[in-house]
Amino acid sequence: MADSWAPDIAGAAGPKYKAVTAAIAAAVARGELSHGDRLPPQRDLALRLGIDLTTVTKAYDLARQRGLIVARGRAGSFISADARSGQVATAAQSDIAMNSPPIAADGGLPEAMASALAVLTRTDGLARLHYQRPGGTAADRETGAALMARTGLSSATEQVVVTAGGQNGLHAIASTILKPGDRVACGRYVYPGFHAIARRIGATLVPLAETSPAALEAAHADAPLRALYVVPTNDNPTATTIAARDRQAIAAWALGAGVQIVEDDAYGLLPDAPIPAIASFAPDISWHVASMAKIISPALRVGFVRAPGVAEAMQLASCQHESAVMAPPLNVAMVSLWLADGSFDRLVDAVRKEAGWRQKLAHTVLGDGRHAAHPQGYHLWLPLADDSNPDMLAAALALDGLSAVASDRFAVAADAPKALRVSLGGTIDRRALSRALHRLAAQLWSPGSAVSNIV
Repeated sequence: MADSWAPDIAGAAGPKYKAVTAAIAAAVARGELSHGDRLPPQRDLALRLGIDLTTVTKAYDLARQRGLIVARGRAGSFISADARSGQVATAAQSDIAMNSPPIAADGGLPEAMASALAVLTRTDGLARLHYQRPGGTAADRETGAALMARTGLSSATEQVVVTAGGQNGLHAIASTILKPGDRVACGRYVYPGFHAIARRIGATLVPLAETSPAALEAAHADAPLRALYVVPTNDNPTATTIAARDRQAIAAWALGAGVQIVEDDAYGLLPDAPIPAIASFAPDISWHVASMAKIISPALRVGFVRAPGVAEAMQLASCQHESAVMAPPLNVAMVSLWLADGSFDRLVDAVRKEAGWRQKLAHTVLGDGRHAAHPQGYHLWLPLADDSNPDMLAAALALDGLSAVASDRFAVAADAPKALRVSLGGTIDRRALSRALHRLAAQLWSPGSAVSNIV
């Protein structure tokens, strides 16, 4: 019975009322509590937990403010219909599941957008804002080719397809090359968007302990692989970056085995010195995805896909057109304009510098050895002890506006070790981020909250 529910908050750091609210959110995420369930009366819960009645009252009030529960007078408090599994609404972070770039105070994005709009709405620019042919205009495809060249990937304009963001590009690729029953190698944890695509198609994801030729060969020997899905730079969620020599070895193995590569390089242009794409070593079997949402802003629903050849690009453009018709023409035109006038590099550099500042803050607060991160990325991967509660920790951090997602949202296999992806980006400002990170440190170092070191 839900009204007999009582959380374990013994190891929680910080105010106990926040721990109780976080426990409610975590219980909703796990399915222990659901819409319509009645929570224990406040006095009863206070007695069970050995805490003051006022503490439970504050916890219920906060839960009600967050949209988790509704109060019905003497009938009691009930789980709200608006309580979303795994999420807590906060003023600072409306969707904690998304890993968004940080907003730099002096990044200049609003000014760049206003300036581009002024240029593009003149008479000579209006054609760029109308319906576009499948795959995008030649000028916008050239923009994609120029960006991919920065990671060493040479592309003919006709090989590049403009998509409505990276997810739209991945969907088009999967629809082009995969069929039910195909096996796709990937990491033990994978971007949920691709996981959803594979599930819809009926493809089987094959988790690898590491993305290496040896691991790929072993998986291929069990049963033939159709493709490898990989995020080569600052992997979402593990923050792993594959070294250039290892990328070359992976490409060589895939060429020899006839396994196609789907390279989701969402973060590839964020580092100061981008690493050559895996596709640059095996261009004839690779599908390379670059997108703007993770390196500038999610306001830009623009992606570029480089297909292995022109025929494949035409097929990809047809699939993309069926699902999204076209990328938002204003967004695409802005990106092309920014690349031409130098604004693109300024905007990316602003995100890069803000992400670097936030990573240094995280390192100062959390110390060495507890998390993995890219120095110019904006998320952390935090391995946890087997007996930890990632959902509870994520819910507690969400109350402070910090985006945190439990590892089971990314895990391909049910027995994957527990961890937490913590985003340092989104709308949270520096001061709030600092407070939230100190709260995280207190959670990690408090008794009963042991966290495993990264090995």
